[in-house]
Amino acid sequence: MAEIEKRQFLSFTLDRVDYAVPILQVREILQYEPVTRVPSVPRSVRGVINLRGAVVPVVDLSLRFGLPETPVSGRTCILIVEARLDGEPTVLGVLADSVSEVLELGPGDIEPAPAFGTRVRVDYLAGMGKVDGRFVLLLDLDRALSADEKDLAARLADEPLQRPPAPADSRAEP
Repeated sequence: MAEIEKRQFLSFTLDRVDYAVPILQVREILQYEPVTRVPSVPRSVRGVINLRGAVVPVVDLSLRFGLPETPVSGRTCILIVEARLDGEPTVLGVLADSVSEVLELGPGDIEPAPAFGTRVRVDYLAGMGKVDGRFVLLLDLDRALSADEKDLAARLADEPLQRPPAPADSRAEP
């Protein structure tokens, strides 16, 4: 019966800190690809990607948490997650320095979020997972991502994909 109570989380790192999100909120993990910048969006939104014809905003949680921008390396990836923002399911990309592993945590492995000592606002955390003598911060994506990101996702979902204009034919006569 104790096994039934365990929940799975995907762990990843951001600025040398281990975080985890419920595996059921993760749709897929993508190798980092360049994002297209979008003007007039919150600084934490690095841009958008084309995911099989859908425009998906990519959020840099480091910027969202007031930390330096996530540097891109060979291990950088984009977690495609589904969060409930203002009660609505919203698909977003989240930058991660690297993905670590899938963790199974039971109720005894999860402590309340600490009131101090983290660089992340406590209300963005669902708790702290104890894993092999270390702690992993359990993110509440629904709280960590804001209405700004939800509004951007909704706006982009309604817009057709913009393709760059075809280059002018150099053989055309003036």
